This record gives sequence, C-alpha cells and structure tokens, in this order.
Amino acid sequence: MKKVDIFAENDFNDLHMSRLLVEDSPYFKILNFNFKPGQELPIHSHDIEGQLSIVVLEGEGLFLAKDGETLSAKTGDILISDISEPHGIRATGSMRVLVTIAPPI
Repeated sequence: MKKVDIFAENDFNDLHMSRLLVEDSPYFKILNFNFKPGQELPIHSHDIEGQLSIVVLEGEGLFLAKDGETLSAKTGDILISDISEPHGIRATGSMRVLVTIAPPI
C-alpha cells in the first residue's frame, strides 16, 4: 500500500506545468500535472494500445482533441480515451489533474 499527498508533493511553477510521477507499476502509471493559467500539455498521442483517464482535481481549462476540438474541463470532470487518440490539456485557471495510463508507457 502507498499513500501520496499530491497537493503537498507537487506545487505550481510560473514557467511551465509541473509534473509528479505518482506511481509507475507494470499495470498502470499515474501522473499529477499542475498548470497555471495559459499553460498546457500539447495535443499528442501514442502509437500503442491502452487507455488513459484525466481527472480534473481542481480548477478549469480545456481538454484538447484532434482538429482543434476542445471540451470544457472543470473540477470533477474526467476524460477517458484510447491512448492512441490525440489528447491534451490547456488551463484557463490554475488547474490540477491526475492522469492514469494503462498499461503504462
């Protein structure tokens, strides 16, 4: 068993998003990203099978998708996607997200 307080372990950075590797096991990977307004994780995809989830723990922004599509993202929202589908995040306010990838990459 493992307990991690991501609010204490990972803070915000004025220059770029901050990232914390919460867990990296053979079964899944968990990452915490913190964004200040205007910061983003650019749209990208991975040429492998698997899925990911992005949970907005705090704040608001946009989930980014292919062809310039966006979905609003606010506290409590969760995006679930194949890892091969283009995805990204842009913060419009301070934003904390938790990303789970299975199987891990």
